[in-house]
Amino acid sequence: MRRSARPTAAATFASLAALSLSAPAGIVQAAQAQIQAHIQAQTQVLIDAYGDSTTLGISCSEGRCAPQAQNAVAYLQDELQTHHGDRVRVANYGVGGTMATQLLDGTGNRRAGPTAGLPWRERLAASPARIVLINYGINEVMQNQTPEQFYAAQTALVKTARALGKEPVLETANPMPDNRLNARLASMVAMTRRVAAEQQVPLVDQFAYISSLPDWKTLMSDGAHPKPGLYRLKAEQDFQVVEPLVRRLLDGTL
Repeated sequence: MRRSARPTAAATFASLAALSLSAPAGIVQAAQAQIQAHIQAQTQVLIDAYGDSTTLGISCSEGRCAPQAQNAVAYLQDELQTHHGDRVRVANYGVGGTMATQLLDGTGNRRAGPTAGLPWRERLAASPARIVLINYGINEVMQNQTPEQFYAAQTALVKTARALGKEPVLETANPMPDNRLNARLASMVAMTRRVAAEQQVPLVDQFAYISSLPDWKTLMSDGAHPKPGLYRLKAEQDFQVVEPLVRRLLDGTL
């Protein structure tokens, strides 16, 4: 990926010094505030995580399902902050029951954040996030969407993110214990892998990883949602892909 041209701190302060010699005090103060915000933005990496209820972090127990504080996004932020401190923050914009097409057109995220309800391009343009995680597939199966529709939606999400200067990261869905549904989910997973390969974006292949675990079905709280322990394992997989991107952004090499 080409590194975008950004003014260095030295160049920024030099510009401010030149401005302070000729501009009124009010203009100088406004410029100082702008520069401070610019420097702060350069020393932070904000990550937006988009997806369905498995991104939101729902788990089920005794027939009741609810979002859990112990979810993959929270675990990922904890791990990133262990390595990089508060310079990294991860926002969870998962919405239960949603599909990639709804993220694209804005119909499935009306309660998820200050820009919820906006189409993807507008929502992402308003976000300061440098990295966006995208995790869908399960509801596409449940809503009888075709793999081709899923492929088109994910391709559009990735291309738009790239066009807006974001670093998209795709994530395959976790498997489902029902063999029939899981076979259909595998077709959606194949589309996510295809988009990642075609668009040359990082991929977290949760489907392959979890499927390889012995007795992985015992780590599921129901037919779709992991238990907190599996959310932690998912976060470890996310970290392996996301942390190098974060490090390069903080170092200014991406």
